[in-house]
Amino acid sequence: MGDIDLEQQEPFPVDRDGKPFRRGADQPDGDRKVGCCEKFQLSVSKWMLPEDARSKYLERANCCPPPIFIILISIAELAVFIYYAVWKPQKQWVTLDEGIWNSPLTYRPESREEAWRFLSYMFVHAGVEHIVGNLVMQLLLGIPLELVHKGFEVGMVYIAGVLAGSLCSSIFDPLSALVGASGGVYALIGGYFMNAVVIKYGFLSSVGVDFGFAFYRRFVNDVAGLKVSFVAHFGGILAGMTIGYVFFSAYNKKLLKDPRFWLCIVGYIVFVLAAVVFNIWLTPAT
Repeated sequence: MGDIDLEQQEPFPVDRDGKPFRRGADQPDGDRKVGCCEKFQLSVSKWMLPEDARSKYLERANCCPPPIFIILISIAELAVFIYYAVWKPQKQWVTLDEGIWNSPLTYRPESREEAWRFLSYMFVHAGVEHIVGNLVMQLLLGIPLELVHKGFEVGMVYIAGVLAGSLCSSIFDPLSALVGASGGVYALIGGYFMNAVVIKYGFLSSVGVDFGFAFYRRFVNDVAGLKVSFVAHFGGILAGMTIGYVFFSAYNKKLLKDPRFWLCIVGYIVFVLAAVVFNIWLTPAT
């Protein structure tokens, strides 16, 4: 028998982990059937990310555990909206009404000593266009982000945006009320933008429409002598570009060892403390 030239032989078929394929059983990665979760991840990566960032997203995205935080918070916000729209006497579907202003969840400047309102306002929305816009944006961004970063990171960024939104509103628009989850939504937008550095035109259009309704509620619509602040949008974006940047960019490093983490955390705490001091002693709201 002649010598066998190993270099001229076809390579033994193996998968990406180096395991050989069994004839008739295993198929190479390119030929195997793609599951529903993988199809969803592929679609998301093509829609949301630049080409050079897709491989890292697909490498880390995992449907187990599912994006439970963003789904649960969306269900809670929808449930509160339905409560005020259907079961309350005002049946408020389209615009602001007295039922919203009297809610113990709404942030009102004269009730700011009830500290939970700085967070609970995210559950109350000013009509169908408000709740639909926020839910669509936070699900489109929150689900893909949570597939990679999981519920704790996404939840921290979201809540940080909600709190930053109400505190910014209390400082820069202190006589206005506040409803809606825009602070949390725009924190996700800010964190996503700082890491992906690209936002599709369709998404920019939806953000523009949301800002349009926010300006309308602040400068045109008037219920019970109160205006609805739009400053929470900017507070949420700033929270996303700081806290979100740290949480969404720390792929392979421990957060506690990342100096950016401490810089952003300290900066955020200083801002919160300054806002608390302002609301106690300096605010013009009575």
